[in-house]
Amino acid sequence: MIALARKYRPKRFADLVAQDHVAAALRGAVAQNRAAHGYLFAGPRGVGKTTAARILAMALNCERRTDAGEPCGVCGSCTRIWVGAADLDVVELDAASNRGVDDARDLRERAMYAASTEARFKVYIVDEAHMLTREAWNALLKVLEEPPPRVVFVFATTEPQKIVQSAAPILSRLQRFDFRRIGPHAIVARLKEVIAAEGGGLAAADDALHLIAKSAGGGMRDALSVLDQVLSFGEGPVTVARVREVLGLIADDIYGEMLRLVTERDPPAVFALVDRLMEAGADLGEFVSGAGETLRAVLLAGLGGEPAGLTEGLQELVRRYAPRLAPPDVVRLLTVLSEAEGQIRSSGNDGADGGARGGDRGVERRRTGGPADRRTESSGRLGASRCSAVFAYQSGRPAVRPSARARPAHPRSPARPVAAGRCRRACAESDARRASGRHGGGLRR
Repeated sequence: MIALARKYRPKRFADLVAQDHVAAALRGAVAQNRAAHGYLFAGPRGVGKTTAARILAMALNCERRTDAGEPCGVCGSCTRIWVGAADLDVVELDAASNRGVDDARDLRERAMYAASTEARFKVYIVDEAHMLTREAWNALLKVLEEPPPRVVFVFATTEPQKIVQSAAPILSRLQRFDFRRIGPHAIVARLKEVIAAEGGGLAAADDALHLIAKSAGGGMRDALSVLDQVLSFGEGPVTVARVREVLGLIADDIYGEMLRLVTERDPPAVFALVDRLMEAGADLGEFVSGAGETLRAVLLAGLGGEPAGLTEGLQELVRRYAPRLAPPDVVRLLTVLSEAEGQIRSSGNDGADGGARGGDRGVERRRTGGPADRRTESSGRLGASRCSAVFAYQSGRPAVRPSARARPAHPRSPARPVAAGRCRRACAESDARRASGRHGGGLRR
């Protein structure tokens, strides 16, 4: 059983979703025999970078290529390249595990050899190219500037800024194409095509597909992987409830309760809502993000627009509460949520729970090590170091810090441990002497 993301991988430039600008340029380059010697494909994960590189290799080496520059997708060469099988003229490398200067030199030497036939191209596809070291890029600099004939390099990366920082001269030797995120509507349309092609009586609700597209974050591969997971979860049609259960998403009624307590000015209900989320093991960061999207939909509906990309149940809730919330109030709530989202995601659910339930913010943040308690944590470390020094002085063992070399103990120091109470008393006496000016600032032998 092959995964859906691999089974329905595009075989032609025309099949690339939401990458028309890339498909048109590459198709024209192949048709006019103007293919460049080096390309840089940059963009988020799962949007078709490696797939486009394979289609380019297929088009350059296809036995029955069309006049428009599209590969046939069925000949022996196209089949081997599409499935990733061994091919003498198309080599795929993972820069995450082949990132050193020796690997780059090996690639440079292999590129000097001609293709298997005069009519074919040698194509090197380097994935995760941002993992290459500066020295590796320097080793490839000359071969990318003056490459051998009929040799094409394709570098794919999700972090082009790292290449800019480590190998800026490389960019002038490559043609760069930026791949876009795929919109939810395009993902839903593609998921419907896949379900129809699978056959077997498979069916999926539109709301369920919209949830999958929303969770994919603009990546087609992620959407197909989620669909594969949902189909494996159980029999029958794909429903919203099944998608929520598989992905652990927050139900619409939670956001409906949030809108209710806001419109009815019911502050005590906030704590019950947060408790309900915590009992269900929900991600508070995800809840805040979903609450922001819900409020934006309410704002749009209140201004006369029609929110899109929401489930049917959530759209009904938005239409119900939009007339009861003034746009300025919604904007103020969105501002508060945007500020809280970063704090929650940077702290964790326990810290967010403590801040939401409020009672003793200092205690809760001290428990989670939040930003407000860094001074307490720092003073705790200083206190521990001081106690360690007193213990070492009275036991005859030096206080060794991780970055300091141990010094021999004083010959007159007694070699017996000190109890916890005596350690605390010694620390208190030391602080008192320092405060009164009778102590020299350190422990005396």
